[in-house]
Amino acid sequence: MSEELAARIERATALSMSAPEPAVWRNVLVGTAGWTEPSLVKSHLFYPRGASTPRARLQHYARHFGMVEVDASYYTLIAPEVAARWVEWTPSSFCFDVKANPVLTGHPVDVSRLPRDLRERVVREHGEEKHVYPAQLSPEIATEIESRFRAFVEPLRAAGRLGAVLLQLPPWVQATRGNVRQLEAVLARWAEVPLAVEFRHGSWLSPDRRDRVLAVLGAARASYVVVDEPDVPLGGVPPVLAVTNPTLAIVRFHGHNKPGWRRGASVAERFDYVYTPEELSAWVPSVKQLGDEAGTVHAVFNNCVRNYAVIDAKGLSSLLCAANDGGDDTKADDRTPSAR
Repeated sequence: MSEELAARIERATALSMSAPEPAVWRNVLVGTAGWTEPSLVKSHLFYPRGASTPRARLQHYARHFGMVEVDASYYTLIAPEVAARWVEWTPSSFCFDVKANPVLTGHPVDVSRLPRDLRERVVREHGEEKHVYPAQLSPEIATEIESRFRAFVEPLRAAGRLGAVLLQLPPWVQATRGNVRQLEAVLARWAEVPLAVEFRHGSWLSPDRRDRVLAVLGAARASYVVVDEPDVPLGGVPPVLAVTNPTLAIVRFHGHNKPGWRRGASVAERFDYVYTPEELSAWVPSVKQLGDEAGTVHAVFNNCVRNYAVIDAKGLSSLLCAANDGGDDTKADDRTPSAR
């Protein structure tokens, strides 16, 4: 570990120590993308050594944060019984954002992670392929995968504990008419479920398209996801502030590890980043503005390497509380301070 990184971690950790528990400020809930990322568990920097079961870890997490983003649901189909247990193990005020299965977003489906019956059906149709794009699946199999994902989400929705199902579009999906129609079709099929959409190609937010794209989300009462990420060819989506669902606004913090945002990089390489207090402070007015315009704000840290997301999430909460105590009523403009 370099001296520079060590210093960043030390400062971020010191800031996190003043966060409230749970890390909630007014209507802003701060949390992380996932709570059992292997490097976080192995670091022993957040979970007590006795917290070794799924229940113990989730309950410990829920004492520190008011929400969490479920990322495992993107990789595999989770049984509804698991979601029901999560409801039982957490306070009634705690909520879950759920990352959508690839069958909804257009990412390739990992065949090896499908339940046995579905895996065998896909292999019969596609041979020994490890990944299959949703468009290649038969309508029957695609519908069944979507149905099982919906069944997993239902216990959270029925209990009033679902923040949103996150549709994170692939970075190669551009803002074409055909892709807009596909997005609208998903929004319509899931109209009874709160949805959020994260764009990963800059074309969706180009000046000539931005208003029309946001109008599509607004018409479906889907939450537009504000992002903080590097300005690189593989990312580069600007952090435009917008509220398309008056109930919920979401900000996802991906960090600024530019060297890691390259094709073929692992998740650990891409999100290996610690925010400085100054970087987080620059976001305070924007988050407060979102809180003025939406009923609830979820600020989700996706820099899930070791405990980086944990300390940065707590750090933002600390800064929000400090700004409020200091009477800081600064308003953000239409783009965050880090906007390009």
